[in-house]
Amino acid sequence: MRDDSQEDGSRRPPDLRARQPKAVHSALAVLEEVARCGAGVTAHQVSENLGLPRATAYRLINLLVQDEYLVRMPDLRGFTLGRKVVELAHLVAPVPPPRAAVAVVEELRASIRGGVHLVRYEGDRMRVVDADPDFPLADEGRLLAELDVSAVGRLLLAELLRTGAPLPADLSAATRSSPGSLEAIRREYERTGRARQLDAFTAGFGCLALPIRGPGGELVAGLALSAPRVRIEQPGILLDQLADGARRLAPLLR
Repeated sequence: MRDDSQEDGSRRPPDLRARQPKAVHSALAVLEEVARCGAGVTAHQVSENLGLPRATAYRLINLLVQDEYLVRMPDLRGFTLGRKVVELAHLVAPVPPPRAAVAVVEELRASIRGGVHLVRYEGDRMRVVDADPDFPLADEGRLLAELDVSAVGRLLLAELLRTGAPLPADLSAATRSSPGSLEAIRREYERTGRARQLDAFTAGFGCLALPIRGPGGELVAGLALSAPRVRIEQPGILLDQLADGARRLAPLLR
C-alpha cells in the first residue's frame, strides 16, 4: 500500500492539478463502470466497455487501487469497489423514511406475496430508502444506473418527460440509441398511471410501481412490487392494495 503520510504524520493530499480534468473524468468513469459491472470485473472488461486504451485503463485502475478506491479480488483476477467508496456512500446515505411510513410498508409486505420496495426522488435522482429484505433487489446498481430499465426508474422518467425537465444521463445504451423507447414509457404512464418492467432483471419476473406525490402534486416517492411476471401483467387486487398503500404514504413522505 502506498504511504501518503507526511513528516508531521498528516495525510498528503492527492496530486490533482487543474490541467488534468480529462484524467479525473476518466478515473470517475472507471469507478462507475466497476460499480455497474460488480465485483470481479477485469481491467480488460473496463477498457472494452468504456472504449479506453488498455494502457490507460490499467494505469487508472492501478492508481485507484493505490488510493483504496478499488481493491483487487482475492484471486487477483478482477476488482471491486474499495474502502473509500464505501465510506463516501455512507456519507451520502439516504435519510430513512419515518417510522409511520415504514409501518405502512411493513403492513403491505405482510399482506402481499412479493417484494415491496420504497424509493425516494430528488429532482432527477432516485434513492432506494426501504428495500424488502425478504425479496432483495436483483441489481440495485443497475437499477440506479439505468433508470429506463426499472419500473421505479420509469416513473421518474415519465414525470420528467411530463414536466419537460431535462433527462439525466442514467439511461441504458439501448435507450440512448433509441429515443423512441422513452416516448413509450411516457405513453404507458399516461395511460395507466403506473410503470412496470418485465424480464429486465430476472427472466419470468417483473415489477410494478405507483407514484407517491407531495402536496403540490410533485413526485416524491415510488412504491413498487416485484413478483412473477404473470402477477405484474394481471395484478388484480394487488393493484388496489398498492394504491391504498401509496395513498397512505403520501402525507408521511412530504
